[in-house]
Amino acid sequence: MSTVSDPAKAGTLADESFMSADDLRSYMTELEMAKASKMAAGMDKAEQARKKLVASLQEEIAVTPAKIAEIKQSLATKTRAAAERGEQEVLVMRFPSALCTDKGRAINNMEPDWPTTLTGRPRQAYEFWKEHLQPAKYKLRAMIIDWPGGLPGDVAFFLSWS
Repeated sequence: MSTVSDPAKAGTLADESFMSADDLRSYMTELEMAKASKMAAGMDKAEQARKKLVASLQEEIAVTPAKIAEIKQSLATKTRAAAERGEQEVLVMRFPSALCTDKGRAINNMEPDWPTTLTGRPRQAYEFWKEHLQPAKYKLRAMIIDWPGGLPGDVAFFLSWS
């Protein structure tokens, strides 16, 4: 076993720079802080995108005969494709529970008056179903489909024909 006799070489081991244990721990801490900062920035961007989505879905759209025809055509395509796959329902809308006045509580508890908690475009979607699809015997089911941090996240509307 050899020892380093030259103090100038004490900082190197073979051809590589040698870090003390303290330096290595500091380096690891800096790496972890950089990773956490990057994750926080990503979470901030995701939260900004969610807020933008909620704001856009709070704004109702103009319900014109052309828009009704467009929606019916889109739904016909989706339901036929699902039926061809042997399915009896299709996801027709997904939105943050923040668009419910109670943040999705009534939907989660399957309360009969859950539609009264809807706002914006989700309310319009429910009204569209009630007026145009329920008479054709389609059913609409709402449920919370994710639970970030243990709280209701997104709500999904499923259209079924079973």
